[in-house]
Amino acid sequence: MASEEELFASVDALLEEEPQLPPPAERARLREAAGITQARLAQALKTTTQTVKNYENGRSEPKSPRLEAYQRLLRGWSEKYPAHGVPAPSRQEAPKTVVVPPAAEGPKPGSAAPTPAAPERRPAASSRRPAKQPPQPVSDARFPHGPLAVLDADGSAYGVDGIVLDCPATSVPELVEWTLHESGVGAARLHRNGKDSDPLIVLTAAAAVKLGLPERLEGHEQRRNLRLPDDHPVVQQVKKAKWQLTQRGFGPWARVYRKAQGTQRQCVQLAVLSWGALDERSWPGVAAMEPADIARVLGVYARRVITPRGSTAVSGLELMTALRPPTRAVRDETTGNWVAGHNPGSLGTEPMDPAPPEATQEHPVVVGSGWKGGFLNEEAYQWVRDVDLLSDEECHLPYAVGLDLNTAFLAAAARLTVGLSAPDHFHGPQFNPKIPGSWLVDLSHVELDPRLPSPFTPTGERPDGPAWYQTHTVAYAQELGYNVQPLEAYLRRETGAYLDPWHDRLKTAYLDTLADLGVTRDLDDRAFLAAMERHKDADPALAAVLGAIKATVKGGIGKLRERPQGRRYRDGERWPALERPTWRPDIRAAVISKARVNMHRKLLNMAKLTGLYPLAVLSDCVVYPSPGPSPLDFLPYAASGKPQPGGFRLGPSPGLAKPEGVQEMLWAVDLMEKGYNPARHIKGGDAVLDEGE
Repeated sequence: MASEEELFASVDALLEEEPQLPPPAERARLREAAGITQARLAQALKTTTQTVKNYENGRSEPKSPRLEAYQRLLRGWSEKYPAHGVPAPSRQEAPKTVVVPPAAEGPKPGSAAPTPAAPERRPAASSRRPAKQPPQPVSDARFPHGPLAVLDADGSAYGVDGIVLDCPATSVPELVEWTLHESGVGAARLHRNGKDSDPLIVLTAAAAVKLGLPERLEGHEQRRNLRLPDDHPVVQQVKKAKWQLTQRGFGPWARVYRKAQGTQRQCVQLAVLSWGALDERSWPGVAAMEPADIARVLGVYARRVITPRGSTAVSGLELMTALRPPTRAVRDETTGNWVAGHNPGSLGTEPMDPAPPEATQEHPVVVGSGWKGGFLNEEAYQWVRDVDLLSDEECHLPYAVGLDLNTAFLAAAARLTVGLSAPDHFHGPQFNPKIPGSWLVDLSHVELDPRLPSPFTPTGERPDGPAWYQTHTVAYAQELGYNVQPLEAYLRRETGAYLDPWHDRLKTAYLDTLADLGVTRDLDDRAFLAAMERHKDADPALAAVLGAIKATVKGGIGKLRERPQGRRYRDGERWPALERPTWRPDIRAAVISKARVNMHRKLLNMAKLTGLYPLAVLSDCVVYPSPGPSPLDFLPYAASGKPQPGGFRLGPSPGLAKPEGVQEMLWAVDLMEKGYNPARHIKGGDAVLDEGE
């Protein structure tokens, strides 16, 4: 056995080793939590802004003595701004309403402690769990029972980590009071200038009936408006108890609130499962799960993304604001008081009208001005190659193989510079690829191989004259070696990477969830394909979380240009979404433009590396003719076995590819001859075009 001196010497050696920094993503989180820009941090460390960016994306590490200074700063920030889920020094005792498993006999000396039995109130529906569970974050001291609970008719409120609470409420007002004052449910803010997430209570059908709500929304008006009428007894109960409902009323996602008292919010989010709160397309199979499993799915999503606040599209948009709050506390120089001021890098508190070509045809800016100058058409690809351009060699290949780019819109959002101020109009400007905006330019002279889609239009057809394009589209024409001479432009002087924290959080959530399902970034391509074959069966609950994360990406981008709804709408009228600072069609256009350009760049490189040309493209899915049924049969690899740079590469990270499906080549040609897109049906079903709506 080692002596005390030997042990102390070993420990001292560890202490003398080079200090270890937190992971790159945590470095960025701590800096943002402190409200410090990369430029300001660079000044403090006597280095460049690009070097700080490299520290935060893992491309480089600081050297001594800057290493020690950086570590000291991060350590100080970590004490001030602990990661979400890390407890504060003082801990609250759990309320007595918690139902804990029956006490077991203590372990005998030398034996392992027994695993606590699951609550006997209701067994979970799914018995399949990963062999290795990731460590569970400790609850915030103010919210010891996690971000949400699923309430059943017997008063059992199922929380995260197997917690079951007793809820005595028999009416909605009682439920709201219990949630705010007794449940211990909620979640801490994601940014130091933001707000805590309101507690979420999900109601099963039986719980809804117990509280006086209908099991289903009944009647034509209720189904069409997706809300209870104002004279419904439950709505009247809420009003009588001095609570309020938001403008969307009591629907599948109802928010019940009172005016905040100081900094203390008084708001509870309710979700009614039997009213369709969890859409099957975004939350596959979740609504049919048992309450404990629903709590697990939503709890993982809440901790990794955000507490759900509506559809995944709504949650995706709310996440942007939660990570880039519009205001921060600033000192009024006149009074010396702290007041709400603009938070740099955010979209602010006031809505902003777009430039006419960035708007939709029904927008008041367009209707009121009589704008006839055309519109941006930055949409995802929907292209099929002309059958006459198929070679005999291609037609004789046995397979058509589909590749899907992982969360392509999320990959496009990384380090994306967007406009933060109102657009200014310019005539005859010189093109600058670093300025976000919309450019009127003629790209019809760009000559490209007809076996590839045009990078400038969503249909893949060659432009036939001047049209409006987002900056990334025009910059790609320059990248291809062509001259561009804009006729007009709407540009924004204030810019920033608004979506960066949104991208980072969703990327981490996506990769962590895939890793829990057995798909990790260290797998070689064959192992990756095998893991993707079985990942959805590893844990259906986590597979549902993965689906919700992907829907959050697409829906969040789509919400940036939410269109008016309802038969009573008339062109030129303002609709509710226009009152949000986050109604920003120009940002949506920037994301989709960059995603489409990224796709075309890979298509072009694949043609150079392999001589292969796509049969069809649908958003982030591309179909290739192949000599074999696997992507390994046609993707480019070097002699060393490593993927060739520039083309499509397999892997779990956003922007990398995964298999989408395989069919016979004759099947694909038959669809193309009939005018259908093989990329839509390559999985054997009917794919949905991701238009970012």
